[in-house]
Amino acid sequence: MRRCGAFALLAVLLAAPVVHAQERADLVEEGRRAFVRNGCHGCHTVKRTGTPIARDLSHVGAKYRPEYLERWLRDPSYLRPSTHMPAIELTDADIRSIAAFLSAQQ
Repeated sequence: MRRCGAFALLAVLLAAPVVHAQERADLVEEGRRAFVRNGCHGCHTVKRTGTPIARDLSHVGAKYRPEYLERWLRDPSYLRPSTHMPAIELTDADIRSIAAFLSAQQ
């Protein structure tokens, strides 16, 4: 009986990273859709998608953590008063998912 419980615990522990990785992949994909849905691609490019008016975000995740990107998306001028990026009305879910998408851009 004890051995069975140990195997069950081991199975749960080994499956946890897979579930977490899938949740992360789903969040990144939702962020990609939100990036397009909210018109971010109208100024920014990510890889070959978008318009090169503003900064190319293809590697932004290598420089900034998701928490910073979330703060930036909430109010860009708070972090950089001279920015040309306007504050965009985004839901908390959109902010979280877009930040995940951008942080995945390495």
